[in-house]
Amino acid sequence: MTAFDVVIMAAGKGTRMKSSMPKVLHRLAGKALIQHVIDTARTLNARHTIVITGHGAEQVERALTSDNTSDNLQFARQMPQLGTGHAVQQAVPLLADDGVVVVLSGDVPLTQADTLQALLKACHGQQLALLTIDFADPTGYGRIVRSPKGDVHAIVEHKDANEAQRAIQEVYSGIMAVPAKLLKPWLARLDNHNAQQEFYLTDVVKFAQADGVPVVAHKIKDATQVAGVNSPTQLAELERAFQLRQAHALMADGVRIMDPARLDVRGHLSCAQDVEIDVNCIFEGQVSLGQGVKIGANCVIANCTLEAGAVIHPFTHIDGENLGVTVGENARIGPFARLRPGAQLAEEVHIGNFVEVKNSTLAKGSKANHLAYLGDATVGERVNYGAGSITANYDGANKHRTVIEADVHVGSNCVLVAPVTLGAGGTIGGGSTITKSTEAGALSVARGKQISLANYKRPEKKAKP
Repeated sequence: MTAFDVVIMAAGKGTRMKSSMPKVLHRLAGKALIQHVIDTARTLNARHTIVITGHGAEQVERALTSDNTSDNLQFARQMPQLGTGHAVQQAVPLLADDGVVVVLSGDVPLTQADTLQALLKACHGQQLALLTIDFADPTGYGRIVRSPKGDVHAIVEHKDANEAQRAIQEVYSGIMAVPAKLLKPWLARLDNHNAQQEFYLTDVVKFAQADGVPVVAHKIKDATQVAGVNSPTQLAELERAFQLRQAHALMADGVRIMDPARLDVRGHLSCAQDVEIDVNCIFEGQVSLGQGVKIGANCVIANCTLEAGAVIHPFTHIDGENLGVTVGENARIGPFARLRPGAQLAEEVHIGNFVEVKNSTLAKGSKANHLAYLGDATVGERVNYGAGSITANYDGANKHRTVIEADVHVGSNCVLVAPVTLGAGGTIGGGSTITKSTEAGALSVARGKQISLANYKRPEKKAKP
């Protein structure tokens, strides 16, 4: 296949979004609209991706540069914004003559790679190929005008169309593929003699006709692939369409989703066989679910690996961020638990309600069933960690580690002041503050002696004068 370059138009202000943020940076499924488009170009192995910026150019370029380290991303600025044709003109110095140019829009995020591959095939490196679709209400779109033989004759913008042309339902999606050596001279011939006094990219069709270059249309039926975002309402509608598409793809692979309308995947979710996901769950970043994993309702799960048989009870929050989180086979987490970056839980670990784990490893069979904190800790096998107990891991300047060896029992409401090691098989009496390491097998108690004062009388409020 002929090499191709992608030009993404992203200079618009997006007035109807009613936001200080450039429209193309608004997020769909946890990712900027334009990043979806860039990622699609990347999957197609585009030689170069050129983003045309304008409104909020510095903000857009800064955001995309930080998210994309590839050398093939380039920028061109359109200042002022004088139409779609004028936008693509800004990319001309960056386009090599030997390739095909694919023109996309930064606010049309869900065009699929196979659709663009079909468009490139239709272009064949020799002709102008347009992506089109039939709309029952084509208001606002450029109409595809065909000759009596059915060949594409012209694209007429809505504001310039006559009554008969406005009745046409086939519209131009804003996406085209065209050889660069043909596109460049056509762009140089554009004028703004039209209702909007803009330079229309769609005028290249009439130039192709005049030069005897075939114009072909690749028509699709999936409106989601060409849907743009111009308002918060449209963004929300497209979000749900995208999420439903993801839910159906997961269910086609055997995942049991209780309600596909109440699932949000804002990253990449991979699932083995027999995974079950209840309602209102959000998955972010990179998440891997092993065989038979069960996710309860209303969980937020990000950047983690859940091994086979793990059960995540409702209202659990897991986010591994940069360090990741691992939950071992047949572990039980939640409800109302929180696993933070660096939590590494082995098989059959139990983390119960209102327990927080951060940067800690728990070996097989250990349990912290309720109301506890484990931070910067190394926990051996079969440890029982009591309710209300915490590792005091921060001295105000540095973090320190707590080591709890195998078979230790930590009573309720204990404070383990790191650095400290609890010897294997030891017991920590409830309410203890442990500041020194303990011996294996020992009972360690560190608390004030209980005092009882007989006939104690509580203070009473003084009567107001």
